Amino acid sequence: MAGVWVFKSNGVFILENPGAESSQGSARRKVLVHLPSGEVVNSYSKLEKILTGLGWERYYGGRDNDLYQFHKHSSIDLISLPKDFSKFNSVHMYDIVIKNPNIFHVRDM
Repeated sequence: MAGVWVFKSNGVFILENPGAESSQGSARRKVLVHLPSGEVVNSYSKLEKILTGLGWERYYGGRDNDLYQFHKHSSIDLISLPKDFSKFNSVHMYDIVIKNPNIFHVRDM
């Protein structure tokens, strides 16, 4: 069962298959939305500005040069994103949502 498990506050879970996005020509594209501003996050510069405001910092200790990574001093969480924004997909979006509750949301476009 490939996909992403999303746990909602009411305990109900949804299984989404991110691989289906590229395999279905008519599938709707997913976007990451910053809830306080209502804006779609459409670049890493915008995302980095928001994450920095939330206490996340760029992490340069990783060995993979193909990733942007962010960490928080107050947690063990690490957000890893592909440097190429065109490879930024729903798996990465849900990772951000889970690590920043009530700040981001993934929507179909």
